[in-house]
Amino acid sequence: MNTEPTPPPRCFQTGLRERLASLKADGLHRELRRLETAQGSRIKVDGRAYLNFSSNDYLGLANDPLLTAAASQAMKEYGFGAGASRLICGSSGWHERLEQRLAFFKGTESALTFSTGYAAAIGTIPALVGAADCVILDKLAHACLVDAARLSRAQLRVYPHNDLDKLNRLLAWAAGRRAAGKILVVTESVFSMDGDQAPLKEIVELKDRYGAWLMVDEAHATGLFGNRRQGLCSHLGIADRVEIQMGTLSKALGASGGFICGSRLLTELLINQARSFIFSTAPPLPAAAAAAAAVDFVASAEGAERCHRLWERIGQFLQGIRSLPAGERIRCGGSVGGMAAFGESAIIPLILGEEQRALHMAGELRQHGFFIPAIRYPAVPRGQARLRVTLSASHTAEEVDRLLKCLGELDSSLAANS
Repeated sequence: MNTEPTPPPRCFQTGLRERLASLKADGLHRELRRLETAQGSRIKVDGRAYLNFSSNDYLGLANDPLLTAAASQAMKEYGFGAGASRLICGSSGWHERLEQRLAFFKGTESALTFSTGYAAAIGTIPALVGAADCVILDKLAHACLVDAARLSRAQLRVYPHNDLDKLNRLLAWAAGRRAAGKILVVTESVFSMDGDQAPLKEIVELKDRYGAWLMVDEAHATGLFGNRRQGLCSHLGIADRVEIQMGTLSKALGASGGFICGSRLLTELLINQARSFIFSTAPPLPAAAAAAAAVDFVASAEGAERCHRLWERIGQFLQGIRSLPAGERIRCGGSVGGMAAFGESAIIPLILGEEQRALHMAGELRQHGFFIPAIRYPAVPRGQARLRVTLSASHTAEEVDRLLKCLGELDSSLAANS
């Protein structure tokens, strides 16, 4: 019998303090910043005014009177909270109208909305696949897709970013080992941290060859691509060959929530088996009303004009940033595709490498009145910390020029001190 005294339990607070100290030492500590204005290209954070080049509000809809009026009217009629999950008594006409408009907008039979894009992912993937199945995931897919694949208990295989040869080999392996198991390929269409595009046409051909399903997260493409801004799948003409289209209402659409578009059988299954849908209170009705107004706007002529304005700002920034001195100080473009992938979306990463270096550059930009927080691990791989510049239709040409001038000056300063 062991008579040695039991060591005293480790102090909970001490453990937390040590972990936080480790994060700070590694340049990975984060803090919340208090936004004191409405979302837009000009914001006030912690008492200081900035030009904002970090928001996903690509079309400037987050504070648009069209959305606020729709939300206000819905709140006057129905109040704010839904009061229950959709399957109890929280499913309203506004939720149904939003889903009908999303399905029409995306050109699918049906749509289902969730409280967030994260909830859409972690509800959908485990509802479709399980332990007997296989999920094949792009290495740079969003964390919500990774978490969902793990929750599903399916065999998880990851292919290097946009590596079609490796994807082909993994599909062949999965098809050869399965009995009745399903294969689900998961990718983003526009990647959230690199801003580059997945080779969707080729991925569709591969998944069809092996009888797999494909889930595409269009979070950063919806509202920006295609004749009606439906997304990259539609723009490339392969939407009808994608079994599951996922998206968010909180980026170009300026509202809140996530969605899945596809067949009516798909959404019926999710209503019955997606746990994040079944066990969540329905999204607030004003949020659903605002999102429905955003969908209608994006598909309209006014939406086309605003999208055109965004791409003008993207082109202006690209032309200016390419004129900065080349070298290792700031590497432009995606972590894999480099300049070849640069400018495929409203997301333009300026890769600095080390976490502390990115923090320093972000701090310098704040001193000059620009809000572009450093993006670090685990949002991006270690050693690929960056400034993730995002453009909006709300930015003026003069604001973009001011940012380019500041980046040029900081780049020259880095060169002089290196």
